Amino acid sequence: MKRQWLEFSEPGEVAMKVGPVPQPAADEVLVQTHYSAISPGTEMLVYRGQWPQGVPVDATIDSLPGTFNYPLSYGYCAVGRVIATGSDVSVDWQGRRVFAFQPHQNLFCCGVETLQPVPDDLDDETALFLPSMETAVNLLLDGSPLIGEKVVVVGQGVIGLLTTALLSRFPLASLTTVESHPLRREASIRLGADECVDPQEAEFIKGLGGVAGQGGKADLVYELSGNPAALNTALALTRFSGRVVIGSWYGAKKNELDLGSFFHRGRVSLISSQVSSLAPHLTGRWNNKRRLDLAWKMLGLVRPSDYITHRFALADASSAYSLIDHSPEETIQVVFDHKLAEKK
Repeated sequence: MKRQWLEFSEPGEVAMKVGPVPQPAADEVLVQTHYSAISPGTEMLVYRGQWPQGVPVDATIDSLPGTFNYPLSYGYCAVGRVIATGSDVSVDWQGRRVFAFQPHQNLFCCGVETLQPVPDDLDDETALFLPSMETAVNLLLDGSPLIGEKVVVVGQGVIGLLTTALLSRFPLASLTTVESHPLRREASIRLGADECVDPQEAEFIKGLGGVAGQGGKADLVYELSGNPAALNTALALTRFSGRVVIGSWYGAKKNELDLGSFFHRGRVSLISSQVSSLAPHLTGRWNNKRRLDLAWKMLGLVRPSDYITHRFALADASSAYSLIDHSPEETIQVVFDHKLAEKK
């Protein structure tokens, strides 16, 4: 057996590297990865060279240190099994299924404090959605939807779909989603949206109650498309004193915002939401463990593994990223199945 891992060498270029099997230190375990998931948002910024200058890779994840530079190993969603333990680690970890915030690789060593045991009632593919579900939970905590509100979710990628699935469990007046790709619109309806509209249709904003210069009818709008231009759409759909929660990370992408029409007089609130932290006003009652425990529970309710559209071997990574980059309408969640290499 050899260690295999992905490396982004430059924009648009990713390759599988091969090396010796790592050996766990006394306080570490060795994990064999079963699956890892591609983040179609953040990870594609790496692939496309759209990471902003000077921004750390991820200060909250030990496996992603330092500032951004090519070549880079990236990824933060791996599910596998502990196959060896260091001398100081309890033997109870041996054979345990675990989730880890680790880059794409078939074998890795880490401390057990960075691992999340996968609940027995969840399969590996469902567990892959843990970071996305935790993000969706955080989005609801930041948006604080209220009974009887009209809510719109712009963007029905993985994060948008899971956010829709959670919002559909609230007693809202309406839940409308916005998505240009038919595959994702169909998934959105299955996950509980009252309607999913195509932003390519003429006057779709007017169809949702938006009036130029006067705002819309939504109390709460989530912008989750990853497209900075969509933030103007979110603003156009929001009513007086409404909230827009920005869950997208745009990286180096930019767009001019229309803050000179309704936004100023409409007292619209823009709320930044990012899963690496909890909103300060919640930290008296919420912490990361409580949020993560809730994310596991929501995975058991939603069971999103049906929305894995493609599985690739790690050696076929170039094809996987090219598919997401050039044919996003065909994809929802793309994963690496590390067992495919064993079958070849």
